[in-house]
Amino acid sequence: MTKVLVIGAGFAGLCAAHLLSEKGWEVTLVERSPFLSGGSKTFSYGGHPYTYGPRHFLGTDESLFEFLNKYVPMRRIHPEFLTYIEGDQQFFNFPIHRDDIDLMSDKDKIFEELDNRSGVENAQNLEEYWLSSVGPTLYSKYVETYSKKMWQIDSNAELDDFSWSPKGVALSTGPKGGFPDSISAFPYAMNGYDDYADAATKDVKVHLNTEVEEYDVENHKVKIEGQWYTFDIIVSTISPEYLLNNAFGPLRWIGRDLIKLVLPVKELFPPNVYFLYYANAEPFTRIVEYKKFYRHKSPTTLLGMEIPSFRNKLYPYPTSEDKAKAQKYFDALPDRVHSVGRAGTYEYRVDIAESI
Repeated sequence: MTKVLVIGAGFAGLCAAHLLSEKGWEVTLVERSPFLSGGSKTFSYGGHPYTYGPRHFLGTDESLFEFLNKYVPMRRIHPEFLTYIEGDQQFFNFPIHRDDIDLMSDKDKIFEELDNRSGVENAQNLEEYWLSSVGPTLYSKYVETYSKKMWQIDSNAELDDFSWSPKGVALSTGPKGGFPDSISAFPYAMNGYDDYADAATKDVKVHLNTEVEEYDVENHKVKIEGQWYTFDIIVSTISPEYLLNNAFGPLRWIGRDLIKLVLPVKELFPPNVYFLYYANAEPFTRIVEYKKFYRHKSPTTLLGMEIPSFRNKLYPYPTSEDKAKAQKYFDALPDRVHSVGRAGTYEYRVDIAESI
């Protein structure tokens, strides 16, 4: 029987273990945390369910949605996003909406800049992309400080792989809020995606609180608790440099610290607004109201405030230099060793939908 090792029990690891075990293969799943599901795991604080960061399904492939819906019944949602612009002392829609420009004191300057845009075809980095898309004033309001803060960098010109931004549209003229061409959904259940973790690992050997101590991927071997084990196939969902013992040096990552706040109100955000972004000098990037996802009933509400951090690895750096280093690792992986998921592929835009 084919023996498979899956490293990491986040969503990508669960899906890999699930689909490979359905082939009748012997699948072993190792996870260093004491729980399955990684960032999509539902926790509780003050009686409120939450995940570490919002984990809604967002994608365009109906078949992927239906696959997940079989195991975890999903509710389609229509989240809206607002960005606070301190200079205007107002919240505006994101993606940037043309109608909001009429509410800005410098609207004449902005419209003049929009009329004189050069186009994005020759943009070489994130800064040039946004300047070409919306002009310098809107770039300064929405993007310049936010992106520097998000990635903890001095200049957005450092970000020269910007295909992930701005998630489809730079300046919207259609319906306000969200991404209407995508499927957006979240589980009905108060335990979120946790039931999928149980279904995915039904026929899998699961080892929690377990970390691989050494790798010999050339021979498909790993060392766990002082003992070497050999597998026919290795599927990894962790950062690829671990598999090759940092042969080309560490890859850069940015993470998030999550500050949880319970407030004495039943609901805080406006209807349909799930996210508030902050594009100014404040240290946090985003605040999420978890009731919007879970529809939890309570006289209080839970907010999650996200602060950029180097204490964990969540987002790979979108630069050609970092991606070239990641590609060295991928090219060096032997046959039957696969690297999947956001961390495994070093791709920012890989999320729940892309992990299935």
